Amino acid sequence: MKLGLNLSFAVKRWLGGESLARVVKQDLGMDIVQFSWDLVDPWWPAAARNAAARDYADAFRAAGITVESTFGGLASYCYNHFLAPDANLRALGKAHLKRAIDMTAEMGVRATGMPLGSYSAQDALDPARREAIYQQALLALVELSRYAKTRGLSTLLIEPVPLATEFPASAQDARRLMTDLDGATDIPVRLLVDWGHALFAPLFGEQANMEHWIEQCGEYIDAWHIQQTDGQRDRHWNFTRQGIVTPERLSAFWRDQRLTEQTYLIEILYPFEQSDESVLRDMQAGIALLKQAV
Repeated sequence: MKLGLNLSFAVKRWLGGESLARVVKQDLGMDIVQFSWDLVDPWWPAAARNAAARDYADAFRAAGITVESTFGGLASYCYNHFLAPDANLRALGKAHLKRAIDMTAEMGVRATGMPLGSYSAQDALDPARREAIYQQALLALVELSRYAKTRGLSTLLIEPVPLATEFPASAQDARRLMTDLDGATDIPVRLLVDWGHALFAPLFGEQANMEHWIEQCGEYIDAWHIQQTDGQRDRHWNFTRQGIVTPERLSAFWRDQRLTEQTYLIEILYPFEQSDESVLRDMQAGIALLKQAV
């Protein structure tokens, strides 16, 4: 398995390039990461934002760590972005990703992305409104792909989420998004599929399995978020906890589906009040379990 590390575990803890690079490389023994926007906010004033982002990128590069992509975190996820009910809010969602593209380019990283967004409760129940807003989102992504290419990026990523009020949620939603964009964008728009989202049984029922996602969307999946879950909530537990996503299951899926380049990005979320020492010990133990299953 090709393992990488989403840096969500480090938020509010190991800040600054040198500090975080040391934790990733020396304490956790990892050399592939996905940079979280929770560490550097794309909305910060550009000069200060870019300086902070480059500090991380330079330190990772010096430590021999590859930043495969940057990606929206918890703060970004709170907003409706491309699917908001108001045109001005949708424009802000577009600006959000555009600023993230700028930040990613400053870091010398090839890809960035985020969940597309969420409908309002009212729009979610109105098929005509959903479709009209979705069509506008497609146009925005096409335009942003053109901009991303000018900034040197090669891929934009969209993450499906386990809420019926968002898009894409299901594998069928995700396939529609990919086929609607296929051939229309200047650089590929691809999927980042989270195991905890895809296995959310309350929404997806019998289709809450990874084989279904491969069958529907396999050709469009660029990378994966992996987390431990019980299939009843979006847990983002570490693999030190019991659940339905065992390291052995991940290893078997990688082997059976003949995956080679679609990095498994470990995305673990901890309570902010949990001690740094216990977070680091738990991350070390979880990574060890995954490496043993390779």
